Amino acid sequence: MSINPQRIKTLDVTPGKKFDTHPDNNNGLYLYVFSKDKKWWRFRCRYEGKQVLVSLGTWPKVSLKEAREKAEELYNLSKKGVNPAAHIQAEKAAQETALSNSFEVVAREWWHKKKQGKAESHKKRIIVSLEQDVFPYIGQKPVNELKAADFIQVAERIEARDAIETAHRIIGRCGEVMLYAIATDRAENTPIPAVKKALTEVESKHMAATIEPQKVGELLRMIDAYSGTAIVKAALKLAPLVFVRPGELRHAEWAAIDFEKAQWCFEASKTKAPHIVPLSRQAIDILAELKLITGQGRFVFPAPTSKDRPMSNNAILAAFRRMGIGKEEHSGHGWRATARTLLDEELKFSVPAIELQLAHAVKDMHGRAYNRTTLIEERVKMMQAWADYLDELKSKRLNP
Repeated sequence: MSINPQRIKTLDVTPGKKFDTHPDNNNGLYLYVFSKDKKWWRFRCRYEGKQVLVSLGTWPKVSLKEAREKAEELYNLSKKGVNPAAHIQAEKAAQETALSNSFEVVAREWWHKKKQGKAESHKKRIIVSLEQDVFPYIGQKPVNELKAADFIQVAERIEARDAIETAHRIIGRCGEVMLYAIATDRAENTPIPAVKKALTEVESKHMAATIEPQKVGELLRMIDAYSGTAIVKAALKLAPLVFVRPGELRHAEWAAIDFEKAQWCFEASKTKAPHIVPLSRQAIDILAELKLITGQGRFVFPAPTSKDRPMSNNAILAAFRRMGIGKEEHSGHGWRATARTLLDEELKFSVPAIELQLAHAVKDMHGRAYNRTTLIEERVKMMQAWADYLDELKSKRLNP
């Protein structure tokens, strides 16, 4: 009996019933009724004198049209001396191999290995960037089939939103994934070196910093006069006293502040090593006042909409712009260059002490990295002297 798509649903549901779908073609396809809700497409033929039976999937997941096309393909193969069952098994094996070698699978393997020992925020940032900008476009492609053009298209989509640096960063991560694919014998080469040469060049950015003492004093007076929120103003005032990286300041937690020891201890974002910031009297005063406002939450500088999230970097940038400080004059990161220069040239502190306080990786003569307590006594004196020096610069206009 020949059937059509409209009749399949109403066919006799007696288990074990078989319905040929197109007997005139005699292509071996029939519908096997397993139950009311389960009907299977099957293909049968004889190969080398034996009957071969192959399942082609269930209806309606596999349509009548698709089942007929697949049956026709297998029928023609059997006429050419190919075992249809072996052909189906080979197809499934190829699909499984391709899936296990897909860029997304390989990338997640690489990420799982790379994330060990990394900060949680860094781990999440890496995988999210791949999930958003890479996997939707080339995630399902086998790594050994990826060409330069595939990665260039990925980069062009990112560049289209004017995120040039992000494009370079993500293509770099793709390069690491491809090297991992080579190391695990799933690809023979990588097109990433050629792709990098085709990317839009990143304009070199200079982290603007004020290093002239007189101008530093002017900047500090502008901060004192800032009329924004108390939390943002506290961040602006504390930043030059501690000169940590902007992200470290914004993510500061009250649990890491020890008022009794006058220390702030956290993991440096770049080196991933424990770091100590001795807190001057001026820094303690700022924090003590702020604790009355945000001390019940986790973050020292919480976001205005949620105490469970840290302040956005845009808050500091917006404050600079409100004060009339252009991006070419000074940046949140600029306090590090200011401190590095003036602590050396004006206050004459040792370079190792300055570098350690900047949370840079400093090694001794034997190549061993200093720990967080190295030169701590000098650094305590240095941080208090630095705070006093900033106060002096700030008052010089009033007392020339």
